[in-house]
Amino acid sequence: MPLVRIDVNEGRSPEELQRLSRGIHDAILAEYGIPERDYFHILTEHPRGQIVAQDAGLGFERTGGVVMIQIFTQGGRSQEAKQKLFAAVAGKLSEEGVAGEDVFIGYVENTAGDWSFGYGRAQYVTGELAVPRK
Repeated sequence: MPLVRIDVNEGRSPEELQRLSRGIHDAILAEYGIPERDYFHILTEHPRGQIVAQDAGLGFERTGGVVMIQIFTQGGRSQEAKQKLFAAVAGKLSEEGVAGEDVFIGYVENTAGDWSFGYGRAQYVTGELAVPRK
């Protein structure tokens, strides 16, 4: 169910972009146990210079290979679960050659009533979809 936005600098092939998306999805599947078809990703490439991602005082430098990830999902997961997800995403992206310092994740929580998957209905509220529990 998470909606994932992935922003990168131009220069990766379509296959590389697909592997980044798939790696993030696989991490979410493994850590949160969501259904396979709960796959909602938006990949956006930006011209160089349109992504600014400094180190926030952590003492490392990011490269042009930075991957900015926003995960929008329902609230209720523990900090431990989120930490495991962050580590799993970084691990999957590492397999695709993305350095750990180039993985930036923003995690945004909301409620079941904040989603409509079509037809202008809040399917979690109407009961058309079961609210995820993990």
